[in-house]
Amino acid sequence: MTAPQTTESGVFRALHQRAGAFVIPNPWDVGSARLLASLGFEALATTSAGLAFSLGRPEGLLAREEVLAHCRAMTEATALPVSADLEKGFGDSPESAAETIRAAAATGLAGCSIEDYTNRRDDPIFDFPLAVERIAAAAEAARGLPRDFVLTARSENFLWGRPDLDDTIRRLQAFEAAGADVLYAPGLRSLDDIRSVCAALQKPVNVVMGLPGAAFTVQDLAAAGVKRISVGSAFARLAYGSLLAAAGEIAERGSFDALSGAIGFGELEERFRSFMKT
Repeated sequence: MTAPQTTESGVFRALHQRAGAFVIPNPWDVGSARLLASLGFEALATTSAGLAFSLGRPEGLLAREEVLAHCRAMTEATALPVSADLEKGFGDSPESAAETIRAAAATGLAGCSIEDYTNRRDDPIFDFPLAVERIAAAAEAARGLPRDFVLTARSENFLWGRPDLDDTIRRLQAFEAAGADVLYAPGLRSLDDIRSVCAALQKPVNVVMGLPGAAFTVQDLAAAGVKRISVGSAFARLAYGSLLAAAGEIAERGSFDALSGAIGFGELEERFRSFMKT
């Protein structure tokens, strides 16, 4: 089944306003975006790590122009709304965060996320006042756009050795007050923590699945108060893991058994054909 096709302004925001939770999967290239759209998902989100891996590089080392070109390709791949993982927003200052929003909107994105990770392992999290100023500037830029744009603000504590739930909630509450539309703390691994975050906020909360130690269902997360569920780089890592396993079998044992699990050539062609313009 092909996903609903629409360019109606605000359709992405509307997904966050209806009852229950929805899944926003993370493709890493045009092919994976179209496959996910063919399964009926209603929106897509990019993955900064998945993009980096597809280019053979670690996350956090891509140039602004590379990322924005990828965003444009993803928005053109299907008619679904796309939100982008733009990491810290190509700079440290509030001004750079605002400029990132304007540049992101110009690629056709329906939204994006800005995080408080500095991309420096020795000092990974922006100081609280600067982190809030950055989100405030991004939110002001989003409100100044000629069309609707959903801003997600991320608190990265749990991914960078700072599993401080109180500080994470404090940051998300401040981001909410600064104008973010969606709040997101990747790395939460217990339903109790997820419930606490959702209960402390008024706006929609995104939770990521696919990290070790957290394997909840859509129903579990919806009951905890989650509105949006992403999978980050998990699909890309699953694909590359399957490739390594199959290639490793060939290299180490000289056998090809793993290739029997490959999707059929015809099925892939058929799914992609539905996106071709006639």
